[in-house]
Amino acid sequence: MNAFDVLSGVLVLGGSALALTAAIGVVRFPDTLSRMHSASKPQTLGLLLVLLGAALRLRGHPDVGMIILTGLFTLITAPVVAQRVGQLAYREQRDRDDLLAADEMRDDR
Repeated sequence: MNAFDVLSGVLVLGGSALALTAAIGVVRFPDTLSRMHSASKPQTLGLLLVLLGAALRLRGHPDVGMIILTGLFTLITAPVVAQRVGQLAYREQRDRDDLLAADEMRDDR
């Protein structure tokens, strides 16, 4: 067992722990905006850590290219999806106004 295997294991376990906290947050948080935050940020970082750990373990294997593409696709799509879900939740009034510090989307007409 070398240093790359140990680092790979630490990254996979750390990423799995972040993904677990994201799943717990989705279940426990009260409103859509809080759940969206929990589902996007730690889950994305957790997946990237798991993919990095897998890439370290598989170094030199042809599948590392697919792992890199998966990570890039996640980085591109996760923020866009979270932003769109947040806009939809706001427009459908499924959020709690008392949790907003500033309402930048409100129409002042």
